[in-house]
Amino acid sequence: MSSPDTPRILVNGREGVSVDVTDRGFALGDGLFETIAVRDGAPRFWQAHADRLLDGCRRLSIPAPSIDGLAHELERVRGDAPSGTARITITRGPGPRGYAPPPEPTPTRVVGFYPAATAAARKPRFTLRWCHTRLALQPALAGLKHLNRLEQVLARAEWTDPAIDEGIMLATDGRVVECVMSNLFLVKDHTLVTPALDECGVSGVMRRQVLETAGREGIEIQVRRVEPDEVKRSTAVFVTNAVRGIVTVERIDDLQYSADEPVVRHLRDCLEAVDG
Repeated sequence: MSSPDTPRILVNGREGVSVDVTDRGFALGDGLFETIAVRDGAPRFWQAHADRLLDGCRRLSIPAPSIDGLAHELERVRGDAPSGTARITITRGPGPRGYAPPPEPTPTRVVGFYPAATAAARKPRFTLRWCHTRLALQPALAGLKHLNRLEQVLARAEWTDPAIDEGIMLATDGRVVECVMSNLFLVKDHTLVTPALDECGVSGVMRRQVLETAGREGIEIQVRRVEPDEVKRSTAVFVTNAVRGIVTVERIDDLQYSADEPVVRHLRDCLEAVDG
C-alpha cells in the first residue's frame, strides 16, 4: 500500500491480492460485488449498498458478512484518501469440484479501494450504441450484482471507438434492459421511465436513489417493459451508476437527445446535494 494511486486491497482482512484457486467465486462466479463511490472520505449511499449486498447473500444462501466489519475494512483501505472507488466482493469461498455448494461454506471477502477512479470516471454527456449481445432471462438472478458478468464482457468487447461511452443491452426477447455498466432512464412527456428488472439486469443503487428522489419530488414514474422504439422516441435519455451518478445521453447512433432536459437536471441537482 505504498503508492497513493495503486489499489489497496484486503483479502479476509489481510493485505494481499490472491485468493484460493478453489474459491467458488474464482471457479464458478459464485458470489456478489458492490462498487461504491467514496466522496469527501465517506462511501456514498453506504446503507443502500449494504442492503443490496445482504439481500444478495440471502437470495444466494451465502452467509452474510458483518456490515460493521466491512465498513471498518473499507476505512482501512481508504486510509487518508478523500475520494475514489471501493469494491467489495463476497464469494461462497473455497469448495470441492462440482456445482453443489458446500454444506457449511466459509465465505471469502475482498475489500479494495482505487484512489484515482472517481475523477477519471467523470464525463458530462455520453454517446451510446446498441449492443448485439443479449441478456438471458433468469428471474432467480434478476436484480443481483453477481459475479457472472460474461454477457457484459462480450457486449463491451463489441466496440473500441473511444467516442462511444456505453452500450444498450436488450434481453433475448427483445426488451430493453440496461446498459453494459449502467442503468437506463428515459424521459417521455415529463414522465420518468426505466425498464423493469424482474427477469434480468442489475438493480443499481443509483437507480434506486433516482426512483426514490423522483417519487419525493412528485415526478411521475413508470417502471415497466421498455421497447427499443421507445428509446428512439424519448425526449431525453440518461444513465446511472454508483460511481458516475447521473450522466445525460447526448447521442445514440444517429439520434440526438436533449442535453438539458428539466426533469434530468432537477434529479441531478437533488442527488448531488445528498451526502449519501
